[in-house]
Amino acid sequence: MTEKVLLLGGTAEARRLAEALTAEGVDVLSSLAGRTADPVLPPGEVRIGGFGGAEGLADWLRAHPVRALVDATHPFAEAMTAHAAEAAAATGTPVLRLQRPGWREQPGDDWRWVDSLEAAASAVQGFAHVFLTTGRMGLGAFAELTQEVLVRSVDPPEPPLPPRTTVVLERGPFTVDDELALMREHAVDVVVTKDSGSHLTEAKLTAARELGIPVVVVRRPPLPAGVPVVETVEAALAWLGD
Repeated sequence: MTEKVLLLGGTAEARRLAEALTAEGVDVLSSLAGRTADPVLPPGEVRIGGFGGAEGLADWLRAHPVRALVDATHPFAEAMTAHAAEAAAATGTPVLRLQRPGWREQPGDDWRWVDSLEAAASAVQGFAHVFLTTGRMGLGAFAELTQEVLVRSVDPPEPPLPPRTTVVLERGPFTVDDELALMREHAVDVVVTKDSGSHLTEAKLTAARELGIPVVVVRRPPLPAGVPVVETVEAALAWLGD
């Protein structure tokens, strides 16, 4: 067993954890899914690309034993989180889930909670100008929408897309003024988002609140049973230090 930590990343928290660990002299291997063409890379060794499911990750862990596996992927990276839990159990690798807390409604918010992207597509029927901020993966769930649809993503989304889609290619974070200007320019009357919980993308919620626009929020998928969960980088560091 080595002192290396395998960090499943792609989030701001994962980068912060990698920075903190490398500053302490810990050997870190960050694994990114490779879904973003030009990702912001963390310090230390970086691996890009999947492992081939839970079995592939388990095989990798057997060939490259690590001190611990930290799953700091996006709150909606459901498959990767499940694979991490299964592979850790199969190999006896200590595993931790680092997942930031979700957003909380504020006075003046009009949030409509749903359980899936498909349910979100149903929830926006009757609105004229939909702002999709769910990322470019899974946009096919909205392909049948006939109203004006605004999509913002880092990389160009792949079809199928709604027929009346406007794509804005930008990388955040965005300010509240940025979001207000964008929503006014496109006459947005409903926002669709996932409960990512990131403060880096929270400005759209503030802008929607100020404009009196409802927000359809997709709930997070459930986490695997038996895996310890922390919500902050500091708590993850403490767990790794035990």
